[in-house]
Amino acid sequence: MNLPFSLFLALKYLKPKRTFVSVITVISILGVTLGVAVLIIVLSVMSGFDHMWREKILSFNAHITLSGYGPIDAPDELIERIEGVEGVQGAAPYVEGLVFLQHHDRIYTPLLRGIDPEYELRVSRVPEHIVSGDFDIVYDEMILGRDLARQMGVRVGDRILVYSPQSFISPEEIRLPEELKVVGIYELGMWDFDMGYTLTSLGMGRELYGMEEGVHGVQIMTDDPYRAGLVAERLKIELGPDYDIRTWMELNRQLFAALRVERNMMFFLLIFITIVAAFGITNTLITMTVQKTREIGLLKALGFPSGSIMRIFFWQGWIEGVIGAVLGIGMGLTILRYRNDLMHWLSDRFGWELFPKELYHLAEIPARTSAVEVLFIVVVVLVICTLAGIVPAYRAASLDPAKALRNE
Repeated sequence: MNLPFSLFLALKYLKPKRTFVSVITVISILGVTLGVAVLIIVLSVMSGFDHMWREKILSFNAHITLSGYGPIDAPDELIERIEGVEGVQGAAPYVEGLVFLQHHDRIYTPLLRGIDPEYELRVSRVPEHIVSGDFDIVYDEMILGRDLARQMGVRVGDRILVYSPQSFISPEEIRLPEELKVVGIYELGMWDFDMGYTLTSLGMGRELYGMEEGVHGVQIMTDDPYRAGLVAERLKIELGPDYDIRTWMELNRQLFAALRVERNMMFFLLIFITIVAAFGITNTLITMTVQKTREIGLLKALGFPSGSIMRIFFWQGWIEGVIGAVLGIGMGLTILRYRNDLMHWLSDRFGWELFPKELYHLAEIPARTSAVEVLFIVVVVLVICTLAGIVPAYRAASLDPAKALRNE
């Protein structure tokens, strides 16, 4: 196979030799390897967290939330109209508000959501996450999140006093709390839902919030959660301006925006590892141009154009980047493959808790590797490593052959 002369020389200069330049070259390649591996690991873990939060949110809430500018009367008729819209799988009514829960001397203030269990099965995955008891709720029963139940010291079968905010509206009227029986405990793995919500029957919810009929809103499940915006637009056209219709992405915009900003910032911060490695490549190539001054002068004296001389060093920077990128991909994917084994080993061997369960509520580190992201990282790294050859390439191309041969 006939290689271009500049590529042939670049490969020749890169052959391992017992010199200081070879040591610097190896260190530079290892720097690129480390930069690529760290970028792949961090971005994959952050993508895993993003995907996990989406799954947790969609496990508790439906894809679209419809609410009125007051109580919604005749929810059954509204649900029938909603389910007739293209893309809607199911809908369920609810009432929701703040309550005070008391068990012995412990008081907590979660949100209480009154639901119809039959309708709720169409829009919620909470029944799939029941860890104790069951999802069958009648009038005076309730379901708690596992974290809230643990904090209150409550188990299935216990009774809890529920105080409605309506109790404090009028100083002349005293409303006694409702006593509800705990029939189920769910665990979604997300603190906001496992600690901040309780579920009861729709009738009890109306009783607590002083409603004789109607609901606060309707949860809507679509065929595809990522096309919920399109279905929401259809609902707005069908139902008119009397309702506030929001998708799950709009309701959680701040969370996903924060994750996106953190992810982008981590990429720009970690890319500096590769930039530092690129400086090492530049230093290696500059040193090589000094060592190869006579050879460069001889090539120019024989008539080789400056462009061919420059390409030698561009090829060297590119090849070092390719080697570092390939090794980095291998290292990053290997660490991701055994990330949880490594985490458990560090915890058992040294007592290091990288992801404390009390803080993250995770038994394992989530990760989601995207081929597009890996390709993007490789392209950016190769561009940086190729550009690292600009200074030494320009220096080599600008050498005067007569001076180069005479000084040698």
